[in-house]
Amino acid sequence: MPAVARRPRPFSTAEFPVLDPSQPIEEERWPWYDPKDYYPVRIGDVFQSRYQVTGKLGYGGYSTVWLCRDLVDRGHVALKVCTRNAVPVKRELAALQYLDNLPESTHVGRYFIRTMLGHFELVLPPMDREPLQVFQCLVLQPMTTSVWAYRMRHLEERLAKEMVKAIVRHVLRALHYLHDEAKVIHADVQEKNILFALDETSALQAFEDRERTDPVARKVVGDRVIYLSREIEPRTLGRPTLCDFGEARFGRTTYTGLIQPHQYRAPEVIFGMPWNEKVDIWSVGVMIWNMLEGRNMFKITGGPEKKPHNLYLLAHMVSLLGPPPVDFLKRSETDEPWKYFDAQGKSFVCCTPRRHICADWHATGQWIGAKKLPNDSFELSEENLEGEEKAPFLDFVRKMVTWRPEDRPTAQELLEHPWLDMSAES
Repeated sequence: MPAVARRPRPFSTAEFPVLDPSQPIEEERWPWYDPKDYYPVRIGDVFQSRYQVTGKLGYGGYSTVWLCRDLVDRGHVALKVCTRNAVPVKRELAALQYLDNLPESTHVGRYFIRTMLGHFELVLPPMDREPLQVFQCLVLQPMTTSVWAYRMRHLEERLAKEMVKAIVRHVLRALHYLHDEAKVIHADVQEKNILFALDETSALQAFEDRERTDPVARKVVGDRVIYLSREIEPRTLGRPTLCDFGEARFGRTTYTGLIQPHQYRAPEVIFGMPWNEKVDIWSVGVMIWNMLEGRNMFKITGGPEKKPHNLYLLAHMVSLLGPPPVDFLKRSETDEPWKYFDAQGKSFVCCTPRRHICADWHATGQWIGAKKLPNDSFELSEENLEGEEKAPFLDFVRKMVTWRPEDRPTAQELLEHPWLDMSAES
């Protein structure tokens, strides 16, 4: 016998803070924001005669995320309402459906990825001679804050080493499952895509109660309302969980095209080479550094305009890793490597719209030329570890952050690295 849906609950009509409609907030701050691309969700709405919106959890580049009360199962879900026609939305739905249809697995890493509970579409009438407006909605498990947001709350913006180890273990187990069993490349492993699971259902009810008694600030623009996000506030954090499959790939062994945030971008991606699951390993190496040191491993901006450019990213890569192997550069079928290196891989050349920068290597491998290479190394950059842990940690990172992807270990191999097992007293 099917479950009987409960009646939707009324939400408070008490006064709420009204924000200046001329000031962009939340998703409006994206450079590509267009209100027509976002479904006008309102708190109190009921979708599919089942999911009642109780508050806004957040937003991303291609979605808004809402906490909903499930009127049938009498629990709560997170509803990701995606923008229309965005490629990452189609990728995420395809990847989550693919994962959902795989044979049941006992692999422990399966429990450290966020799976989909369901999906449906919201449709608005045609507008401005356009066809029907279709918005994909993903029903997901509610989660709490991201690793990045949690780290930003700390004064020094870095995490304790034992917490970093726990996060990395969970992520590597998730990648072990994705790479070895599911044959999926996540392609966007970063702190913002690792959320802490929620073990306390009482925190969800508390979220809903706060919205009733203390409605969140919002702004009204025409016929739509833009809400500020509200956080779920559990007493403890659950397991780190790998989320957001908007860049995920499956079905082949290698791919091409741009992926990863600039500061996380693997060298094979920068140079336009085919890439595989080892891009995820590179990302973990960069991410662990950011978490433990409280700053990005690589700088991507420079010059008076402080704009991101591969020149600065590659300069810092060379500073930390040494020059790239020539055989690696020659794998690219594009001219991208030769914008920065000569045929021997021993020059660093870059043409920008305003200047030409050229620097040569001595036979000893020293950097000379118009642009000074940052005087840096892993040993000099690492500032948060002392004693017996420092050398194993640097070895752990070096294994992941290498020019050649085939030199990077698998997720399973990294789980056996001694640094992850060193005790807090080491």
